[in-house]
Amino acid sequence: MSTASVKIPVWIDVGLIPLVNIALAFLVSGVILFAIGVDPLQAVEIILYGAFGYDEALGYTLYYTTNFVFTGLAVAVAFHAGLFNIGGEGQAYIGGLGVGLGILALDPYLPFIVLLPLSILLAAAFGAAWAAIPAYLQAYRGSHIVITTIMFNFIAAALMVYLMVNVLIQPGNMSPESREFAEAGHLPFVHEMFGWFGIAVTPSPLNLSAVWAAVCCVLVYLFIWRTRWGYEIRTVGANETAAVYAGIDPKKVVMLAMCVSGALAGFVGINEVMGVHHRLLLNFTAGYGFTGIAVALMGRNHPIGIVLASLLFGMLYQGGAELAFEEPKVTREMVVTIQGLVILFSGALAYMMKGPVERAYLRIVGMTQRPAAQEG
Repeated sequence: MSTASVKIPVWIDVGLIPLVNIALAFLVSGVILFAIGVDPLQAVEIILYGAFGYDEALGYTLYYTTNFVFTGLAVAVAFHAGLFNIGGEGQAYIGGLGVGLGILALDPYLPFIVLLPLSILLAAAFGAAWAAIPAYLQAYRGSHIVITTIMFNFIAAALMVYLMVNVLIQPGNMSPESREFAEAGHLPFVHEMFGWFGIAVTPSPLNLSAVWAAVCCVLVYLFIWRTRWGYEIRTVGANETAAVYAGIDPKKVVMLAMCVSGALAGFVGINEVMGVHHRLLLNFTAGYGFTGIAVALMGRNHPIGIVLASLLFGMLYQGGAELAFEEPKVTREMVVTIQGLVILFSGALAYMMKGPVERAYLRIVGMTQRPAAQEG
């Protein structure tokens, strides 16, 4: 039997190749650490303990993971339509602005049970609206989505600086922050929720938005693989010409995919503004939108893969901070370099090992099938 007729299993593309890429990233990182006099194995031990070793560390890891799930899903939905949404950072920023404006206006009058769904809707609406402009320019004016979404990140940052410094700043405050939300505008922390049942957990930023991130994973799966809209998005992403022949309007699909993508990115505002800071402030997105690109690529644009990739990056963020604290030779910039290597091998070089891994699989399959054929 010829190996050319052997089909490559899906698990190689969605499981083995990402693991090989991560292993290569860690191998290069280990060489760098060894070169500066740090034991790579001890560094891995510190990272794992710093990320999962105690309840506070686990809370921080899952808090970072929550943000990466939102931005990873946002990038993935656009990917399925053949769009490269670089604007998750700006859409998250504007989504958080929507959350903050809604709570600042209504927290004296409305209870938490009303403010929570309203804030989710505002985060989605503001994020979607910010993504709809580049989508319109791509669909109806021919502007490239990568260029416009990059520029809209800068515009969002400039807009937030203007609003925070000139409009929303709390009077008498030197720092560009709004007033703190009333209690009704606070999303419960997980350690507070455990406390309701008498379980003591060390405080961390992990809050109820982690549950919403899990719900979003399920909703995105159902939307992409179980609805007509999702089928149209995947069809346009796979072959736009065939989609047109099938009666699908690519312009409407571009608008739909980007609006859903922007809405998902906007949910970062729920975690950061309503869940952690309890006020509007500058730079709360902290690069989560950009990291979401690597998360989506590593997770192969599937919700399950995105959750696993988000957990990996959450571990790198929290465990990396612990490593920088424990090892004097490892600076914060060195930790960012390790994270960058993971992004490089999982994003830009995601398919570098595809050919070698598939050839190795075909060689192994050929070796196992040849004796069987000879026996037959």
